[in-house]
Amino acid sequence: MTEQEAEVQEVTTVSTPSQQVVRQIKVVKPQIATGSPQKAYDTKKAIFRTYQVIWYILGIIEIVLAFRIILKFLGANAYSGFTGFIYAISSPFALPFAGILGVTVSSDMVFEWSTLIAMVVYTIIAYGIVALFQLVKPTNQSEVEQTVDSQ
Repeated sequence: MTEQEAEVQEVTTVSTPSQQVVRQIKVVKPQIATGSPQKAYDTKKAIFRTYQVIWYILGIIEIVLAFRIILKFLGANAYSGFTGFIYAISSPFALPFAGILGVTVSSDMVFEWSTLIAMVVYTIIAYGIVALFQLVKPTNQSEVEQTVDSQ
């Protein structure tokens, strides 16, 4: 027997006491990677920092697009410095979605539905990237058991 295997004997008595049926069951313990705890910690830390960077970048994009929606809705002067700056920064993020839906216009107020769709799509993309990184994150036995037991 190896260290990874353990043998369990189960004894079942049949109708007469002199007859015994012995059934052997081999229980194999799963092998757990015994890598360096420091290496696993460093990998988890790098993935965590990547999560933070992704959510930070998404937050900046979402704020810029929200400013764009608000300024357009309020009918802000496009030639104003701040307004022009926001439109210039947000344009590359809003442009791929331009024309998906119509623009609602009322006097000077404009509501760009496509910018709202862009905000939703960028959030979904960020969530997908974080979920992808979650697949490569190293796990230990207690994390696996806790996750499996909670589902």
